[in-house]
Amino acid sequence: MLAVVNMGGREAVSRFDNLIETVEAYQALAAENYDRIRTLAEEVRSGFCDYLGASDGVCVHLVPPAGAYKPKAHGDAAFSIPPRGFRLLGPISFGLAVRVSRDTDWLRLVMECRKIGDKFKIQIEDGSVYEFSLPLKEASPDPFYEHLYQHILLWFSDRVERYKEGDYGTREIGFDFADDINAAQA
Repeated sequence: MLAVVNMGGREAVSRFDNLIETVEAYQALAAENYDRIRTLAEEVRSGFCDYLGASDGVCVHLVPPAGAYKPKAHGDAAFSIPPRGFRLLGPISFGLAVRVSRDTDWLRLVMECRKIGDKFKIQIEDGSVYEFSLPLKEASPDPFYEHLYQHILLWFSDRVERYKEGDYGTREIGFDFADDINAAQA
């Protein structure tokens, strides 16, 4: 309920109450945004593993989008903002760990999700953007799962081809190899 203040014979809503009302609307939208992204992430976690058809156990986990992680369920820590408390209204990131071998080798994809008008966009870090129409429940997830699968497959296929062609010494992983430094000095 807004407080009404008498302002020289006329009644007006106080600035503080107006601020509170606006922030409450902001927080309601932040909760809607978080819930939409959390639901999507959980569906991707379970659906993508089914899509891949791994017959030997779990092959996808939600993991933190940054920092160290283990391929296991991380719950709330898998998202760039917390599920409770004051949340910022904006893009939200989450990590998706995908098992890429029959052993225990995992690849983390970081995805940033955002609503733009009546579209919902997911960008794979350093990769492409996939766009859904809202509401999300009306969209089949299979084209998105194929998009993820192709992203991972092409990443490895590209490196295989580079190796076969003798061009696998790039620095795209962010550091120099000790042998490259010694070769440059020689």
